[in-house]
Amino acid sequence: MAKKRNAFYAQSGGVTAVINASACGVIETARKHKDRIGKLYAGRNGILGALEEDLIDTSKESAAAIAALRYTPSGAFGSARYKLKSLEQNRAEYERLIEVFKAHDIGYFFYNGGGDSADTCLKVSQLSSAMGYPLQAIHVPKTVDNDLPITDCCPGFGSVAKYVATSIREAGFDVESMAKTSTKVFVLEVMGRHAGWITAACGLASEAAGEAPHILLFPEIPFDQDKFIAKVDATVKRAGFCVIGVSEGLQTADGKFLSDAGLRDAFGHAQLGGVAPVIANLVKEKLKLKYHWAVADYLQRAARHIASKTDVAQAYAVGKAAVELALKGHNAVMPAIVRKSNKPYKWSVGTADLAKVANVEKKMPRDFITADGFHITAKCRTYLGPLIQGEDYPPFRNGLPRYVRLKNVAVPKKLGTPFKL
Repeated sequence: MAKKRNAFYAQSGGVTAVINASACGVIETARKHKDRIGKLYAGRNGILGALEEDLIDTSKESAAAIAALRYTPSGAFGSARYKLKSLEQNRAEYERLIEVFKAHDIGYFFYNGGGDSADTCLKVSQLSSAMGYPLQAIHVPKTVDNDLPITDCCPGFGSVAKYVATSIREAGFDVESMAKTSTKVFVLEVMGRHAGWITAACGLASEAAGEAPHILLFPEIPFDQDKFIAKVDATVKRAGFCVIGVSEGLQTADGKFLSDAGLRDAFGHAQLGGVAPVIANLVKEKLKLKYHWAVADYLQRAARHIASKTDVAQAYAVGKAAVELALKGHNAVMPAIVRKSNKPYKWSVGTADLAKVANVEKKMPRDFITADGFHITAKCRTYLGPLIQGEDYPPFRNGLPRYVRLKNVAVPKKLGTPFKL
């Protein structure tokens, strides 16, 4: 019989409408294996909770509260944009993690995030092995950008896709109804720094010729101002209005972001300042058309009220699978979604080696984008369509979604020295 040890779970980076469903999957599955897993601790504010020894005792939460995480958006334990440096640059950070894990007898590390967290999870696994500390590190995939490799899709993306496709369809109806005397051009900016998956999802709203959105602007396609303006002009003359979906990471041919604010976030990424007003002002300058623009921003990733049922199921499944993989002795791996068929849509959970996931970014295939670069192809629709299927509404009270707030009881600290970030 293997020794019973504690587990640590943390949420990383930008949150999603379904990241807590993965947390639910991890915690509920761990509770079913009390013979192998003792306490499951969560990091308060992600990996910072481990560095600062600020742990949360999830055993203090009722089964009902944990189950309610499946319907609650955001990060229930707090997340953080904090990227650990390389082992060569700052080995002390990784050694601190191992020190905290050792103090609390943590033998399982579940890190729920995107590409950067996959890299961190891999490095923690490597260092624990080098230090002779037994630790199984499992990455739980999450990112609205859908840019992790190997996995067919990323939990979090399907719900964002459903939200933006719904929003741009509704906005399209609005603009069309007023276009005769009012707004002719509407621009919706969505997330996506280097990969245009969310922008592509906007295209699902257009199921017949002339329906919004009419133009999609992807980071994979260098922005050509003249071609764009000509496309807008032709669309307005033909349809009477034009609806545009644009990625925040839209770039010029020389690789410059149209909306680069000149700042950097904690991961070293350019802080983008809003491409929608840039595009809208360009339309006004060149075509003298009345416009409106909007930025989906946090609304798209927080919209649990319209989450994809497929996405919720997959988010829970990868959390559950992460614990099961750890109990089977796996290390430095990630549960991955495997597509079995499109019609009917069938999927399962497989396993990906973190060495093949970390620092690899999956962009839109060129054959998912039309030849002119302004919309999605039938092949893209076939891929995206199943991911937004089904509704999984949260419970409502007094007309509003009823979400859970956990108690998040702190675990007593065992180390005498605080860690300076």
